[in-house]
Amino acid sequence: MNHKWNYQPITHEQAETSRALAQELGISPILSQLLVQRGIERAGDARKFFRPQLPDLHDPFLMKDMDLAVERLNQAMGKKERILVYGDYDVDGTTAVALVYKFIQQFYSNIDYYIPDRYNEGYGISKIGIDYAASTEVGLIIVLDCGIKAVEEITYAKQKGIDFIICDHHVPDAVLPPAVAILNAKRLDNTYPYSHLSGCGVGFKFMQAFAINNGIEFHHLIPLLDLVAVSIASDIVPIMGENRILAHHGLKQLNSNPSTGMKAIIDVCGLAEKEITVSDIVFKIGPRINASGRIENGKKAVDLLTEKEFSTALEKAGQINLYNETRKDLDKSMTEEANQIVANLEGLIDRRSIVIYNEDWHKGVIGIVASRLTEIYYRPAVVLTRTDNMATGSARSVSGFDVYKAIEHCRDLLENFGGHTYAAGLSMKVENVPAFTERFEAFVTEHILPEQTSPVIEIDAEIDFRDITPKFYSDLKKFNPFGPDNQKPIFCTHHVYDYGTSKVVGRDQEHIKLELVDNKSNNVMNGIAFGQSSHVRYIKTKRSFDICYTIEENTHKRNEVQLQIEDIEPIEQ
Repeated sequence: MNHKWNYQPITHEQAETSRALAQELGISPILSQLLVQRGIERAGDARKFFRPQLPDLHDPFLMKDMDLAVERLNQAMGKKERILVYGDYDVDGTTAVALVYKFIQQFYSNIDYYIPDRYNEGYGISKIGIDYAASTEVGLIIVLDCGIKAVEEITYAKQKGIDFIICDHHVPDAVLPPAVAILNAKRLDNTYPYSHLSGCGVGFKFMQAFAINNGIEFHHLIPLLDLVAVSIASDIVPIMGENRILAHHGLKQLNSNPSTGMKAIIDVCGLAEKEITVSDIVFKIGPRINASGRIENGKKAVDLLTEKEFSTALEKAGQINLYNETRKDLDKSMTEEANQIVANLEGLIDRRSIVIYNEDWHKGVIGIVASRLTEIYYRPAVVLTRTDNMATGSARSVSGFDVYKAIEHCRDLLENFGGHTYAAGLSMKVENVPAFTERFEAFVTEHILPEQTSPVIEIDAEIDFRDITPKFYSDLKKFNPFGPDNQKPIFCTHHVYDYGTSKVVGRDQEHIKLELVDNKSNNVMNGIAFGQSSHVRYIKTKRSFDICYTIEENTHKRNEVQLQIEDIEPIEQ
C-alpha cells in the first residue's frame, strides 16, 4: 500500500515559542517543536508533561453526580445491602469491574461481580443480569463501561427495587437512564474538566472520591493503577491530560509491583524480563484479557484479575492464553472469508465504506475483522453476523472519521447502538441490513474527506542523523507513554544511502536490516524495515532515498538506538 507522507512545518510564531522552550528546558529544538505541536507551550506545562504527578489528578467531586454516587455507596454499606459490580466483557469493562470490586472488598464483604454473556445477553445491561441481581437480593448495582443508554433496563431494575450507579464514558443520548447517579464526563451537562477517561478510569475516580469521603489515604488506590493503564492502552483513549498521569503511574505499577492476576498474564505473554510498554499492552496483554469475553465469558478475565494466589492465577492465565489462540485462528479464517466477500463487492473502487454480513461468523471476533478490513482497504468498515433473529456487529473507522455519527444517522434502522469515534457496536433486524448499507455508504461518501481515504504517515519533524545523539534519545523517552494525541514521533531524513551492508532478513526474506548514512554527517545508523524487502534492489544501487521512521532502543545492543523504518521513498534521479 502506498502511503502519503504529510509534513506540516510549524508556523513562525510556533518556531519562536519552540526556541524559547528549548532554551529554558535545555532540550533539542526538535523536541521542543514536538511539545509545541502537542499544545505544550510553557516550560511549567512541559515539566508536568515529562514528569506526570499523581497530586495533579483532578478532584473527583468535580464530576457531575459524584457526591450522589458516594452517598449511595456509603448508604448501601451502612445498611449492609448486597452490592453487584457489573461491567462490559471487553478489557475496559473487565479491568473496571476488577478495580471497583477489589477496592470495595477491602472494606465490605457483601459484594459480588457480574459480566454479561456476549452470546446470551449481548452488550450492556441485560434483563437476565437484572433478574440474577434480584434473585440474589442485590440492592445496588455499580455498572462500569456501559449503561449510559439502558433506559428501559434500569427502569425495569427500579421496579424490582434495585438502584444503579452508572460509570460510563460512551456518548449518551438526550434521555438519560433513571439511575441514582450517572458518572460520565460526556454528559451534555458535564462539569468535569477532562472528558476522555476510559470506563476503568471513571471507576477509579469513583473509588478516589469514595476514599476521600471515608478518610482512606490515596496510597491504598495506587495498586489499582496497573488495571487503569491496561484499560487506557487497550481502549485507545487519548494519552494526554489526566489519562497521561494515570497511564504513566499505571505502567510504573505494572513494571514494579503488578497485581497477582496481572503478573500471571505478564508471565504467559513472555514479558516477565522486559519493561512493559503501551505497545505490549495493546498487542499482548489486552488481547488475552479480551479473548475471555470473545471465546468464553468475560467473567473468567475478572476471576483472573482478582485472584490472590499466584499458582491459581497462572492456571487461569494459561486458560485465557488458550482462548487467545482460538481467537487468533478464528480471526485468520474470518478475515480471509471477509476479504473474499469484499473483493467481490460490486463497484468496490467507488465505495467509501464497507458493510458485510455473514450469519455464520463468530460474534466474538467480528470487531477484530472490522479492524482488519479498515487497515487493508482504508475505509470505515461494519462487519455483521446473526444472533437469534438480529444482525449484530461492530464498526471500525479510519483516522479522523467519526463512525459513531455515521451509525447514529441510521438510528431509525437500528435496534441498538453505542460507542466512540473510532469503534462502535450495533444491532438491527436482518431485513434492515441492505437499507443500512445504502444509507451508511451515503453518509460516509458525503462526509469523509479525500485525505481520510488513503493511508497517511504524519511526519513530526525532518531531521538529520547528526541530530540523533544519546541526550536527544534520552529526552525523547520522556515523551512516553505514547498513544492517541501523543503518538510516537515519526521523523523523516532525506537523501540517505546504503552503507554497503544492508540485507534482507526474516523467515520469508520479507524484512530489510539496514545500515545507512545521510549526506549531512558521517553517522552510520542501524535500522529495520519490516515487510519492505521489495525496496532492497533499489537500495543496493547506492542511489539515495528518503525514509520516515521512529527511533527505538536496539533490544540486542543495549544503549544503542535503531531506526524502525515506517516507509522508504526512492528519489527519482
